Amino acid sequence: MSAGIPVVGAGEIRGALTRAEAVAAIERALAAGQDVEADTPRLFRPLRAGEFLLMPAESPAHAGVKVATVAPGNPARGIPKIHAWYLLFDAGTLRPVALLDGTELTTLRTPAVTAAAIRGLLRAAPGGPRERIDRLAVFGSGPQAEAHVRTLHEIFPVERVSILGRTPERVEALLGRLRADGIAAEAGDAAAVAAADVVVTATSSSAPVLALGDVRSDAVVAAIGAHGPAHRELAADLVRGSDLVVEARASAFRESGNLLQARAEADWTGGAQAVANVRELVAGAVRRTPGRPAVFAGVGMSWEDLAIAEHLLDVLGLSGAPGPEEETP
Repeated sequence: MSAGIPVVGAGEIRGALTRAEAVAAIERALAAGQDVEADTPRLFRPLRAGEFLLMPAESPAHAGVKVATVAPGNPARGIPKIHAWYLLFDAGTLRPVALLDGTELTTLRTPAVTAAAIRGLLRAAPGGPRERIDRLAVFGSGPQAEAHVRTLHEIFPVERVSILGRTPERVEALLGRLRADGIAAEAGDAAAVAAADVVVTATSSSAPVLALGDVRSDAVVAAIGAHGPAHRELAADLVRGSDLVVEARASAFRESGNLLQARAEADWTGGAQAVANVRELVAGAVRRTPGRPAVFAGVGMSWEDLAIAEHLLDVLGLSGAPGPEEETP
């Protein structure tokens, strides 16, 4: 307890919720009518070493805000790029209910959203619904790369995983952890990417790591590492040449470097290319084009953290946890 409210740490979060349950929480929120286009825009504040992010959201039961820092130089120092805390309030009284480790929450919810999108895109495959991944290629060797492998492995049969990273030592360390848990993983290369039916980019790169000619014509690509309009992981030809899904059009046209460096914002808002959102995808309203890859480009949204945080509170029995008594002015 701190300041009269429960503090839920990283270990408690990991012990309370499986990755598959996190995916299900995201899918339930979308199925229940989550209006992704009306989600509160994230607030950015530059700092010398990176930036602050404030991510407020509200549901019928709760209001919440994540305060996060993003330091792009941290991975080179062996430190996570993102640090965060999440403060949850009762929606009716606005009294604080709980404080959660926001870094662990982010590590859990980001791959949960990606996995929900990948599942939707595989089920919309032109040749008929697919419920497995034969070859998974992942760019990156950090916390999100590992979390994406583990989340996808938990909800799909995944035959083989290839990891591509800039630092061989980090790649080998990640492979060792995955293999220790029975995941068939190997260091990847361009041939592994070309053979993959699902490709995930979870890097800190500001330049594209993947182009249209690098992937199969029926591949599903999920790009989640790029942060802000100035950064992208996907080349313009891959974005323009694919069926495209985003978390929300409003947030993608505002923040996604993968989109904004492939076309001007006015072109996107003017309908130069069809763009579905993840709510439409999960509802089964997306139809993929034969002979064309499918791309999910994620930026992170405030409603996602709240959906996972609320489910965590239910699992931990903290939904009715009282906040501190109000002080007399």
